Amino acid sequence: MTAVTEKSYDKFVPLAAELGQQFEPFAAEHDRNGSFVEEAFKSIRESGYLGLAVPAELGGMGATIGEVAMAQAEMARYDASAALAVSMHLHISLFAAWRYRREMPGAEGLLRRIVDERIILVSTGGADFTRPNGTATKVDGGYRLNARKIFCSQVPVGDVFSTMFTYEHPDAGRQVLGMAVPVRAEGVEILDTWDTLGMRGTGSHDVKMTDVFVPDAAVQPPRPWGSFDPPLMIILQNAIPVIMGTYLGVAERARDRAIEMVKGTAKAEDPGTQRLAGLLVQKLQVARWALLGVLGDVGDDPKPDLETVTRVSHAKLAVTDAITEACDIALQLAGGASFYRKAGIEQALRDVRGLMFHPFTPEVGLTHAGKVTLGVPADEM
Repeated sequence: MTAVTEKSYDKFVPLAAELGQQFEPFAAEHDRNGSFVEEAFKSIRESGYLGLAVPAELGGMGATIGEVAMAQAEMARYDASAALAVSMHLHISLFAAWRYRREMPGAEGLLRRIVDERIILVSTGGADFTRPNGTATKVDGGYRLNARKIFCSQVPVGDVFSTMFTYEHPDAGRQVLGMAVPVRAEGVEILDTWDTLGMRGTGSHDVKMTDVFVPDAAVQPPRPWGSFDPPLMIILQNAIPVIMGTYLGVAERARDRAIEMVKGTAKAEDPGTQRLAGLLVQKLQVARWALLGVLGDVGDDPKPDLETVTRVSHAKLAVTDAITEACDIALQLAGGASFYRKAGIEQALRDVRGLMFHPFTPEVGLTHAGKVTLGVPADEM
């Protein structure tokens, strides 16, 4: 484990703040009507921020996992939905960079497209994992895909799906195939389903795929079905710290807003109010420590390791608990004024609830950690 501080990862925080300030004025309206944060993605695409995690030698900014996580925490202070949506693109980029460093096929080409063409990658992780939703059927020159994928963030402006399918190999049996699929391929239908409690501007609609053709060249080598295998371990170690950072930034903004509303008022002299303020700060300090700690464990170039994945799961649970409690406390601290939507606290209270649904969910994470601790096989999920 490497000791780290915020300053270890703050290189791109100013850039994230600059972008966030550009699209913050549109955030509340997108939350109110559930529309996609299109202004944010215009700024993100034009700025080159899509290449944040692309290695510098390929024209990107070369950000590490920790640098991406902290940049996203900053961006989330201005627009939670925009930050979460682009996090889905960024964690795929981080995994592609990991593959590029190992000279794996297709990685360099994808990373160059992110920089040169400014493509946006769409993760279907909400419907995938060890047992992906959807089937791939072998045909001449490639595969035909059929599925309904959920939680496809920023799909309204997306260009390429990073996705997985179940394939029944005639000899080897059931497998998982990872692949790249154009968002506008024939047979792809974006369903207008994103009407949710929080993160309402992410455009995370369902996507239906009907007999979508992908060539063999777009398909990665097969992986075992139902198994938490090394590539999936790497994906989680890249993705979850970035996602945690995003949600942490949302809660920290609610903290700042609540303190701003109370500081300098007569209410600030009340011991009960003082205790709530102290508790609010404590919850989010512990959450930030949890994120920093696991970033030290994961490092800049993670290796497949169940113990480290377990630590990521522990950190995610700690952050989930802390930020949900913190937003409730912020509501109490600010008092009745916080009940108005214009205060911004109630949106944070809703938005942070989404963290529990990213893998691992709290109960699955605890069970998996228990298996690893007790020496019970933990690669079947």
